[in-house]
Amino acid sequence: MKSLIIAEKPSVGRDIASTLNINEKRNGYFENNKYIVTWALGHLVTNATPEQYDVNYKEWKLNDLPIIPNKMKTIVISKTKKQFSTVQSLINSTKVKDIIIATDAGREGELVARLILDKVHNKKPIKRLWISSVTNKAIKDGFNKLQDGRKFNNLYYAALARSEADWIVGINATRALTTKYDAQLSLGRVQTPTIQLVQMRQNEINQFKPQTYYTMKINAGGLTFQCTQPQSHSDKSVLENIKKEIEGQQGQIKSISRSHKKAYPQQLYNLTDLQQDAYKRYHLGPKETLNTLQTLYERHKLVTYPRTDSNYLTDDMVDTLKDRLQAIMATSLKDFAKRQMSQTFSPKQRFINNSKVSDHHAIIPTEVRPDISQLSQRESKIYMMIAQRYLENLMPPHEYEAIAIELEIGKQYFTFKDKVTTKLGFKAVYESNESVHKQVDKLQKGTMLNVSKIQIEQHETTPPSYFNEGSLLKAMESPQKFFDLSDKKHHKTLKDTGGIGTVATRADIIEKLFNMNAIESRDGKIKVTSKGKQILELAPQKLTSPLLTAEWEEKLLLIEQGKYDAHKFISEMKTFTKNVVNEIKESEQNYKHDNLTTTECPTCGKFMIKVKTKNGQMLVCQDPQCKTKKNVQRKTNARCPNCSKKMTLFGRGKEAVYRCVCGHTETQAQMDQRYKNKKSDKVNKKDLKKYMNKDEGIENNPFQDALKDLKF
Repeated sequence: MKSLIIAEKPSVGRDIASTLNINEKRNGYFENNKYIVTWALGHLVTNATPEQYDVNYKEWKLNDLPIIPNKMKTIVISKTKKQFSTVQSLINSTKVKDIIIATDAGREGELVARLILDKVHNKKPIKRLWISSVTNKAIKDGFNKLQDGRKFNNLYYAALARSEADWIVGINATRALTTKYDAQLSLGRVQTPTIQLVQMRQNEINQFKPQTYYTMKINAGGLTFQCTQPQSHSDKSVLENIKKEIEGQQGQIKSISRSHKKAYPQQLYNLTDLQQDAYKRYHLGPKETLNTLQTLYERHKLVTYPRTDSNYLTDDMVDTLKDRLQAIMATSLKDFAKRQMSQTFSPKQRFINNSKVSDHHAIIPTEVRPDISQLSQRESKIYMMIAQRYLENLMPPHEYEAIAIELEIGKQYFTFKDKVTTKLGFKAVYESNESVHKQVDKLQKGTMLNVSKIQIEQHETTPPSYFNEGSLLKAMESPQKFFDLSDKKHHKTLKDTGGIGTVATRADIIEKLFNMNAIESRDGKIKVTSKGKQILELAPQKLTSPLLTAEWEEKLLLIEQGKYDAHKFISEMKTFTKNVVNEIKESEQNYKHDNLTTTECPTCGKFMIKVKTKNGQMLVCQDPQCKTKKNVQRKTNARCPNCSKKMTLFGRGKEAVYRCVCGHTETQAQMDQRYKNKKSDKVNKKDLKKYMNKDEGIENNPFQDALKDLKF
């Protein structure tokens, strides 16, 4: 009898098979005398669509809503049906005695496996592999500590409740809004408050009125002092009067204070922090960063589990810290890592805190030594960010002396402040020693200084910045900082539950909002489109607030802990959905297509609307039932012959036209001819071989001699 291991993806299945010497390859699984390892392809089973309950639901009708099944059905996803059949036959096989769930260690990973097991009515015992990296060592350690699968039943109930509630609310709210206003509109408990977040920031910027203020600084004894009384003032004349008062005078040092201080590195990365930093440094979108991390985790085995919201490690990881340092020594951080190998680490390190780690610890390097030359540029950048942050946290703190000098000139006071590094500590990774103000050492209380320069500077208050893809992620994590919540309990709930969405889903939510044209990015500034604004106006208010998600997450966490009934939660969501649908039905508002064109839909004859995509624009039929789309323009990989920039394609087929920002334009026919000529300029391999063939009888052929060492 054998144990069947179910991984979430083929790559993880192969890693487990390799580690446990499960070498006999079969169709969709590996096998040896003790184990069989197979895999899902992400989800193999999902919630049924409304039309799979009743064929009449295929047509969207307002009167059919709300659609609330008595019992939720699941279906096998058609694209991955073959792999499901393989997994099903293995689960039911007489040679399998028990199941080991090896999907991602978290709520959604549990859902992937349990939906499959429920679909095939599994009655066999379940064990759980719970690991945070897929290195050989982690997998072996995990199999030595397999847990009883029943321990994770509540985690599954929470995952299932989340999935079913999202279906009930999302399907009904979206269908209600779409059919009510005859437009492609979508609502969701996370996506709609995210649009609201962007709109609130936009309103704040639009309503902002800059205020002018003034500051004064003076130069005395080679040091720059700032006026302290007042530090700033809206009336320039106040500072001008002070200037007149102190011009030509000497100042006396009233006090010099020096205090020794320490600064510590930023916390180890969780997913959101890493996505935000990657956007700041390299302009990588959250989805790009997550995909890169996933590759570093699954394929290269260089980093730990990416989808984590924790910045801490657990005390049982102390013994592994040096193994990870050893791995970093294969990078440009070698010298710094080597110095830390002689250090002693204990559970008292600042970044170790068991109580602040739920499913997964912070993202850190594994003990696998990287070959940077085998990584893509993007993978290398992300890995080095993680490695450097990890290394900084193992290094000593940065130490410096904070110096403050108070200067009195007449009745006015000015201060000079500076920091002088005494020990670089972790900052040695990216800084050299700072220059020290030698003149400060010569000064003492009572010293008289000549005032050599007085400056009054004008400033303006600035509005907050527009969200970008990095800062929007962070705002979704802490929406209580942006929404005006009168109830302190709600503020705490949002903070405790980690905001709206999860670390694993936020990047997808932002991507979805771009794709549905609810938000757009101009020069990195995210703004709400006209469609997004109308969604906010038409949506029930409860769906535009982050509180709904906070309340959900609070209850889902209680379900995970066995302190709340999942059936009760679903019942509450059904009642909530009925109220939402009724509110939409009774609304007297209107939806206006501001991007309506005069182009008729070739399928149904209605006018089409112009929508922006990430690569250009397209025409979409205004009727959501029709779903006809036409490309209007899109960025291509075709290069302009004048300036080599990528050209934009307008239209389709023979009528298509390519245009460049430099002004160059060419038709599809001209483009085809240009590429044809370009290809004809190249000598093909067949002709080269012909020239290389000695039987051709061409003696003393210089072409042949020049190419004799080439291999084709």
